[in-house]
Amino acid sequence: MSFMMKQPCDEGVMRAGEATNPCDRNVGRWVLAATILGSSMAFIDGTVVNVALPILQVDLNATVVEAQWVVESYALFLAALILVGGSLGDNFGRRRIYAIGIVIFTIASIWCGFAPDAGQLIAARALQGIGGALLIPSSLALISASFAEEQRGRAIGTWSGFTAITTALGPVLGGWLVENLSWRWVFFINIPFAIAVLVILLRVPESRDETTDAHIDWAGALLCTLGLGGITFGLIESATYSLTHPLVFGALLIGVIAFIGFIIVEIRSPAPMMPLSMFKSAAFSGANLLTLLLYAGLGGALFFLPFNLIQVQGYSPTAAGAAFLPFVLIMFFMSRWSGGLVATYGSKLPLIIGPLIAAVGFGLFTLPGIGGSYWTTFFPAVAVLGIGMAISVAPLTTTVMGAVESSRAGLASGVNNAISRVASLLSIAILGLVILGTFNANLDQQLAALQLPADIQQAIDDQRTSMAAAEAPETLDATLAATINQTIDEAFVAGFRLVMFIAAGLAIASALSAALLIPGKGVRYQTEERAARAGEQAGSTV
Repeated sequence: MSFMMKQPCDEGVMRAGEATNPCDRNVGRWVLAATILGSSMAFIDGTVVNVALPILQVDLNATVVEAQWVVESYALFLAALILVGGSLGDNFGRRRIYAIGIVIFTIASIWCGFAPDAGQLIAARALQGIGGALLIPSSLALISASFAEEQRGRAIGTWSGFTAITTALGPVLGGWLVENLSWRWVFFINIPFAIAVLVILLRVPESRDETTDAHIDWAGALLCTLGLGGITFGLIESATYSLTHPLVFGALLIGVIAFIGFIIVEIRSPAPMMPLSMFKSAAFSGANLLTLLLYAGLGGALFFLPFNLIQVQGYSPTAAGAAFLPFVLIMFFMSRWSGGLVATYGSKLPLIIGPLIAAVGFGLFTLPGIGGSYWTTFFPAVAVLGIGMAISVAPLTTTVMGAVESSRAGLASGVNNAISRVASLLSIAILGLVILGTFNANLDQQLAALQLPADIQQAIDDQRTSMAAAEAPETLDATLAATINQTIDEAFVAGFRLVMFIAAGLAIASALSAALLIPGKGVRYQTEERAARAGEQAGSTV
């Protein structure tokens, strides 16, 4: 799923900051409680929505394209605005912006829960993304600003431990809610969290960066949003229309032009949200290229996994959610060991081996057909993928933070975090085209062999954009209906396998980028001691 784990460099953002006014021990507890609960809202929401997608798709009679937009509208605004969200907190008060983010996120969650159709749900998810862009960086900045350096490691460990638990339980909780209540409760569950956070925030002191010049890169944020939005819209809607359709071509053109404008603005801006000069570092460029490729494979491939488990394999939503537990648990328990690899071998070797193991995990997803025990079909793939990602995350944080000057470490971490989200955003759109095209081609081939009457063929064609949710007409006899449904499932599995092969290729490419661009153990970073310390600390987190 798109947000199966916290993004890379979440903890790096916190470690890079300075405590402007460290709080006392009692206030520190309230800061931790507020940030843990608020972060849990975002992490739970990111994991449970994917489990709910196959069910809400049927309930709202939504196409796969609309189901994609339920995830993409949230990811679009989160990815485009998360760096601006951090700047707003620094300028206008981290507690204030965090509280505003919580309120917006909660209002959007209520809207999601009451959404009568896919269109309103997509719009509400977009508003949720705006709230998340304020909420997530401000929660990290609050911890950084509230704890002195000698206390920050323990505070981060506490935050990371609790949020890891919520990340692990999120899919299971979401599956249970979908199965026993309604997919709408996946969003309503945010309400009690939000109330608790807002009450606790009354005990949290305000903090801001007094040295800032209050410059917010609004032009960069607008162009970034237009660029990502135009390209994402064009790619997703090309599944319904053609690439040459004016709507699709126009959206892609606007996206490309906006990205060119974004680059120009970032070059000229006195305080850009993404300083392009950081990419002069080969290590920084290599780490971000690796992030783009690896997280494109992860986000895009795992978006379609719940559809396979629920609509094809017949898993209950709760079982589908539990299927992800090994991934999160492996990430949690291996992370400290993985951090130790940085001190022993440097970042380069783990960043080659980790993605290669992840590629094997993606490859294992291509083996299951229809049916079979979870432990012999999907568990090996989930476990191996978890091992590969666990080996990769801590060295990635180390490389990003060690590749730039100390004063820019927090910004570098934020850029890498945003790139991981952009990777998932774009890959879901692109791989959606791949799986739909493969599904249609495979379905055409198999239906031709059945020689169905024209009316039955048309009834199936009308449901193609629903993919695995498509069903044989109810008027057919049981034997023919079962054959058609089996054909639909097999067509989806064919598309799913191709997506996983592509994800494996992306993981291999990310390992190659590490081999070519990441410095070896003998090469000194600009801030070697700080980078090594970041790697050891990153190993204690998921």
